[in-house]
Amino acid sequence: MATVELRFSAQPEHVRTARLVAAAVARRAGVDEAVLDEVRLAVGEACSRAVGLHRSNGITAPVRVVLTDEEKTFSIEVGDEVPVPTRASAPGAHGADGAAGQDAGDGDGEDEMGLAVISGLVDDVEVTSGEGGGVIRMSWPTTPETVLP
Repeated sequence: MATVELRFSAQPEHVRTARLVAAAVARRAGVDEAVLDEVRLAVGEACSRAVGLHRSNGITAPVRVVLTDEEKTFSIEVGDEVPVPTRASAPGAHGADGAAGQDAGDGDGEDEMGLAVISGLVDDVEVTSGEGGGVIRMSWPTTPETVLP
């Protein structure tokens, strides 16, 4: 199992770099070429969401992206450090159960749209949040390298 970890400051201009790194590592892991655009888009959405959460909550810690090449699966985890109590009290944020607050503002629509885009692009996606922050975990199947005779 090979793992690449990327950390970047919560600045929108770094999201593009995260997308490019994710696509390159996915290609090397054996993710089908036809799926690489989906990987790029899903990582972009997840990283943009994490950057937005960090910026709107004054979190200075970096956004974390972990890319893992397992035997038959390539997975990406995008993590933020915005704890559940802060998420629940922020306009447009979600609590641990993922339900929007009653007084959610415009940010809620963007958050929901980003998660909907990710869910539409990735068959295997899991969104969790806790005291240490939130994680979006996505995975894709890989094809084993064929050895030519």
